Amino acid sequence: MAKPKETPMMKQYNEIKAQYPDAFLFYRLGDFYELFNDDAVLGSQLLELTLTQRNKNSAEPIPMAGVPHHAAQNYIDILVDKGYKVAVVEQMENPAEAEGMVKREVVQLVTPGTRMRTSADAAKENNYLVSLSMTPAGGFGLAYTDLSTGEVKATTVTATGGVLNEISRLETKEIVTNATLPDDLMANLTSLGILVSHQDEEAANAETSYLTQQLTVPEQKEAADVLLAYLFATQKRSLDHLQMASSYEIAQYLKLDRNSRANLELTVNLRTQQRSGTLLWLLDNTKTAMGGRALKQWLEQPLLDRETIEQRYDKIGELLKDFFSRAALQETLKSVYDLERLAGRVAYGTANGRDLLQLRNSLRQVPDIMVTLGDLDPAVFGDLLRRIDPFSDIEKLISTAIAEEPPISVTDGGVIRAGYNTRLDDYRSVMKNGKQWLAELEAKERSETGISSLKIGFNKVFGYYIEVTKANIDKLDPDRYTRKQTLVNAERFITPELKDREQMILEAETKSSDLEYQLFTEVREQIKNNITRIQKLAATLAELDVLQSLATVAEDYNFTRPELTDKQRLVIKDGRHPVVEKVLGHQSYVANDVFMDEDETIMLITGPNMSGKSTYMRQLALTVVMAQTGSYVPASEAELPIFDQIFTRIGAADDLISGNSTFMVEMSEANTAIQNATKRSLILFDELGRGTATYDGMALAQAIIEHVHNNTKAKTLFSTHYHELTALSDELPNLRNVHVGATEENGELVFSHKVLTGPADQSYGINVAKLAGLPDSLIDRAADILANLEAQDVSLEATAPTRPAKLAEPVATYQASVAEPEPEVVAAEPADTQLDLFAVGPEIDPATQAVLDEIKATNIATMTPLDAMMKLNEWQKQMK
Repeated sequence: MAKPKETPMMKQYNEIKAQYPDAFLFYRLGDFYELFNDDAVLGSQLLELTLTQRNKNSAEPIPMAGVPHHAAQNYIDILVDKGYKVAVVEQMENPAEAEGMVKREVVQLVTPGTRMRTSADAAKENNYLVSLSMTPAGGFGLAYTDLSTGEVKATTVTATGGVLNEISRLETKEIVTNATLPDDLMANLTSLGILVSHQDEEAANAETSYLTQQLTVPEQKEAADVLLAYLFATQKRSLDHLQMASSYEIAQYLKLDRNSRANLELTVNLRTQQRSGTLLWLLDNTKTAMGGRALKQWLEQPLLDRETIEQRYDKIGELLKDFFSRAALQETLKSVYDLERLAGRVAYGTANGRDLLQLRNSLRQVPDIMVTLGDLDPAVFGDLLRRIDPFSDIEKLISTAIAEEPPISVTDGGVIRAGYNTRLDDYRSVMKNGKQWLAELEAKERSETGISSLKIGFNKVFGYYIEVTKANIDKLDPDRYTRKQTLVNAERFITPELKDREQMILEAETKSSDLEYQLFTEVREQIKNNITRIQKLAATLAELDVLQSLATVAEDYNFTRPELTDKQRLVIKDGRHPVVEKVLGHQSYVANDVFMDEDETIMLITGPNMSGKSTYMRQLALTVVMAQTGSYVPASEAELPIFDQIFTRIGAADDLISGNSTFMVEMSEANTAIQNATKRSLILFDELGRGTATYDGMALAQAIIEHVHNNTKAKTLFSTHYHELTALSDELPNLRNVHVGATEENGELVFSHKVLTGPADQSYGINVAKLAGLPDSLIDRAADILANLEAQDVSLEATAPTRPAKLAEPVATYQASVAEPEPEVVAAEPADTQLDLFAVGPEIDPATQAVLDEIKATNIATMTPLDAMMKLNEWQKQMK
């Protein structure tokens, strides 16, 4: 069967669709945007639209779905939120005047990384678009922008892991590239749900050359060129608000890989994926959207430069001393709108009268802010005060030109203030007087004709007319009016006088609207010429907002200024986990000290589950992040070195998408720390080795401790349930044991949540199981099994002729033994003997040996607690 011939409209649609195969095409038809073919089928499902058909009587009807043009933005937002692109096709000429097919073009391609609209909930979030270019050595140039604010930055990343860390920090939803990305990177991007778009690098033009002139590294400039080419190709309009691209080095900031960032819950709660319950949630007392975004950026990029950090401390301290100035600053900042995004809308050509009034009202706060800063110590705040532009010229322009209550639309009139333009005032006078004249004419004609129902009306076809009902026609002088239209129940008439006045009024209305829009765009253009000034002011006010927020939180939660030192000495007195303390309340939280002298490398932490080991470790990391952000910290005293990196391995999680088990993830994160940490790094290892057989896990944990102690030498907190590892303090001089206190009172476990010197005396595992609510019968059975096992350990210990004094020899001792004959093994003193369940003599009977062999071969990590207890019971019966 021959394929049905395309109609001119569908031919036009298909030609445009071929240029945007990866986007939904919103094709304008009158008052609707229509979707066709596959777009209609999928769009109807995603947007819950009714799926209809075009040419439904043909052999191959075309699927079709549509949305009203006035509501299209809501539907576009839904698709973009789901990770799709939307190409908006508009009619480029008046259908009534067009010859043949109406000309249509794509006026904008909306993508996850280029959307300008933000909801109120996302006002304090950036929407970053990232571009990548490849280097010959296998590295990457990386550039990013937030189109709504105009920020453009670029850097160089040496490996795939670094790319993933940066895009994780930026929380990007779209990446654009001119190259084929490595398979492993593509797999990770796909698993993270990040849209990857392609954009060929285009020949440099004046605009891109200007924006990238400060970039000197080839791969960074290439990435920025690709980024800008994509923006210009998709947005198809002026982007004068884009700032000059600046280069940054990742090594300038405290390095936190994406796992550590997630584990510490700096900006996203691991459980809810929301802001609540994070460090950002605690510290955010900002009054402006741009201040909220700046605080998030500070937290995501803690500093390494001591001078800048100390300057932030100084400013916070000054605001803490002067409560009234801080309160005044907060009050004025409440009236400052989002200057960064207002500037973006002005450049984008979407700012309306209400946006300009928000800009004006924000600028009106600047003089008061300058007065407040002038009352503070000039040695501390003088630099910020000098950076503030009062903007009296722009504030005056908007106040003079824009009406106080303008409509949303800039084309409907009413946006320009009376008195701003004489000609516009004349047009308005004609319209006002003309309508008054019409009202007076209607009253006059009613009086003279005696027809009280006579009225003067208007429609677009006939203009102004006089309407008389047919019941009153007899009362009308036949020569008084000229008949224009006959209706069922009335007649419509005109007069020469009425037509003259109509022409005057309609001409004034048309010219008034055109002139008013012209005047508004001129005002907007003048503001657009000052966008760089507005962006500089926005950055200064955002910094002020962050500083007052940190000062307020420091006062509310009794934070203190840390002392930064060049020594590798770490002292925290009465340290707290700031988020947990906020949730529990200051009175309920138990503060703890952290002390690690210069030569001390590892703090080995033991104690039962739920006692607070992980919280203790996290609070140290958060204290470091806060200190290097420039914030005061949750402690009564703090002396800290400046760390270059933080690595964490906290919590149990798998990565099923990549096919990695919990243990594999654990080992991978441990490897990242071991391979990349330096003496200036901080490492947090929580319960390494749990995901495999007991002795495998114990051996790995000890080897990692020894490696960090002897080679890496980073400050390390290592919590463990392997109590045998505490004996390493005898062999590793820079390792110190501490434990989280717990006592057993009347069979109940009581946590002190206090970190004490020395190893824990036991793990209290059964007590914790009881707290979890396991049945009493099960708990009692577990206690019996434990008692039997401990009794067997004593028996086995007594029969063993020789036993190692430690779980395993430290690495240094082991290496020495390779070169020398193995010394005679001497039995250890009973007090030093470690648990060794399998160290049995040759006289054990075959049945017992078979049970021991089965125990060795069993992987308890794959068993449930109940299965393990039943298996223990079975083995016990076999050995009786």
